Parts: sequence; structure tokens; C-alpha cells
Amino acid sequence: MYFLLNALGVVVVIGLIYLCSPNKSKVNWKSILKLLVIDFLITWFMLSTKIGSWVISKIASFFTWLIDCANEGISFVFPSVMANDQVDFFFSALMPIIFIITFFDILTYFGILTWIIDKVGWLISKISGLPKLESFFSIQMMFLGNTEALAVIRQQLTGLSENRLLTFGIMSMSCISGSIIGAYLTMVPATYVFVAIPLNCLNSLLLANMLNPVHVSEEEDIVYVPTKEERGDFFSTISNSMLIGIRMVIVIAAMVIGYVALTAGVNGILGFFVKGLTIQKIFSYIFSPFSFLLGLPKDDAMYVAQLMGIKLSTNEFVGMLDLTSRLKDLAPHTVAVAVTFLTSFANFSTVGMIYGAFNSTISAEKSKVIGKNVWKLLVSGMAVSLLSAMIVGLFVW
Repeated sequence: MYFLLNALGVVVVIGLIYLCSPNKSKVNWKSILKLLVIDFLITWFMLSTKIGSWVISKIASFFTWLIDCANEGISFVFPSVMANDQVDFFFSALMPIIFIITFFDILTYFGILTWIIDKVGWLISKISGLPKLESFFSIQMMFLGNTEALAVIRQQLTGLSENRLLTFGIMSMSCISGSIIGAYLTMVPATYVFVAIPLNCLNSLLLANMLNPVHVSEEEDIVYVPTKEERGDFFSTISNSMLIGIRMVIVIAAMVIGYVALTAGVNGILGFFVKGLTIQKIFSYIFSPFSFLLGLPKDDAMYVAQLMGIKLSTNEFVGMLDLTSRLKDLAPHTVAVAVTFLTSFANFSTVGMIYGAFNSTISAEKSKVIGKNVWKLLVSGMAVSLLSAMIVGLFVW
């Protein structure tokens, strides 16, 4: 019975996103089905084979090395801060953005990243039938994170239409940053974190092209290659990358602080009228039907619904900390779906981060497309997390 509920959940999530689509006739069902098949193959490969776990761990090791390099620079400027056992979010997750942007801009300068975008984007788009840049962006987010990935392809984004930019904003809700994978692994089982990462990226591509289907002509479906004159000299390029990075760090930090503070303010107002009422509790009741569709018994379903509310209104860290204390008491299936669901940045503050990234890397005018479509970003982010958790749940009982 629970397995059938879990399988039904996959159909329900896709169906609801289809109903929310403003252009239902443009939804490419052939691409949707292909991406779902890839989802199931990846999940089987990673959960059922040793080779899959080994490959993902090696990729993660590379990005861990990137973060270690970034931390060397941060430690030089802030040695006392980085010497602490627990490092603040600003230094552990945001400050590495400066180096990550610079590193990938160097790859772009020498044409390496552009070549990868073209080839990998071509492969994924051939399989899915979706545009190259969007296809690569979904893979790029796997470990870079949304804001870092947006910064890396900022030159490509500047020439896109508003509707196509919205697709990138929607997709950006469903990823994590390589800089915090280590923090996740100290709280929850590594296996489900690594499964969630590629599933979220592919499902963000899948659902974004249902919620905001965009037709891209063959002439438009290209990767922008800057001319030698546009690139400028090497040292000017990397210096500019560093300045872009620190500006993005400041903007994102401001957005996160503001949204978390607003949540606290709303909770204070709700608590004034009804003792103990919070926005997290409200969302937990709203999401309870979806938690049952994860194939969970009643008690576990209500607990996971509460985690959903915590994640949306605050962030995944708070949810994972709560889950950590109960891991031994929960069934393997419950742990698998809960960890997979929590492994992404889908919450209110992420909308602010994406808006800040668009504002700082593209333009204030074009960033308005995010402000006008907040509901699409939130719906997509939660739906991607649910879909990934439901697919993983089918393989773990």
C-alpha cells in the first residue's frame, strides 16, 4: 500500500505542475518522460551499485578541494574566524563564492568551460530535447550551487529573453552549493545527499520546462563565446571576477538576513494571536497530504510534513538538525525521503538570493522577472524536492 502511495505521488506532483503551467500545449511530454527515465536509472545506479557511489564521491572530492582552496584565502584574511570548530554561514558558504567564480572564469577565459557547456549541453539536450544552455545549467548546479552557477554563465544570460531568464530563476531553486556538502554530511546519511544532488538538478530542468515552457530556435540555441576584445587581458578578467564575487556575497547575505528576520517577525505576530502558532506549523499542515504521498505511515508523515514547513520557512539546516536527533527512531524509507527532500535550497530566502544574483550579475531591470514570479519559483522548488524524494523512496524500504 505504501509503495503504491509513493508511486502515485510521482504522478500527482507532475500532474499538479502541469495544471499550474500557463502554456500547457507547449509542454514537451517526450522530454519529460526521457528525463524521468534518466532519474530512475541514476537512482538505481547510485543506490544499488558500488561504482555509482564511488564516482559521485570522487566528483564531490574535487569540489571539496575547491572549497579548501577558497578557505586558504579566507583564513589569511580572517584567521581567528576560520580557526573555530564551527564557522558561520557567511564564511563557510558565502565567502568561497569569490574563489569559485574566479576559478570558473579562468576556465571560461581559456575556452575550457565554454567547450564543456557546448558539449555537455549538447548531450543532455539531445537526450531531453531541451535547449543546450538550460541543459548544462542543470548539470552545473549539481555542485556549484545556484548563485555560483548563475555568475559563471552571466555573459550568456545577458542576451536572453525575459521568459527564458525566468526558466533559469525557477531552476535555481533546486540545488545546493558544493561549499556546504560537508556540513550536510555531518548531520545526515551521505548516500541520500549524493542521490538528491543529481536528481534535483534534472528534476529542476524537467519541472521548469513544464511550469514555464519556452521554445528556443536553432539559431538561439547556442552558447555565447566572448571575443578576445571582450575578454580583455587575463589579470583584468580575474580581478573583475573577484569584485563580482564579493558584491554577490554582500547582496546574498543581505537577502538571507532579511528573509530570515521577516519569518521571525511573522511568527511573532502569529504567536500574539494564537499561542505557539508559527508559519512553520501552518506549512506543515498544508504539506501533510504530500507527505502521505511519500509512502509514509501517519506519525512519520506528520513529522516529515513538519520538516517541509521548517525548510520552506527557514532553511534545510534547521530541518536537518531536527532530523539528526531522530534518525535512529525512523524507518529507512522515512530517513531516505526526508534527507532527499531537505537536500536543496528551496525556501523563501533562496528567492532573495536568486533575485540578488540576477540584480548583481545581469541588471536591475531584468531581475524584476524574479520578483513578478515568486510563486513559480516556490512551487517549482518544493515540487522538485518532493519528486526527488518520491523517486528515491521507491528504491528504499
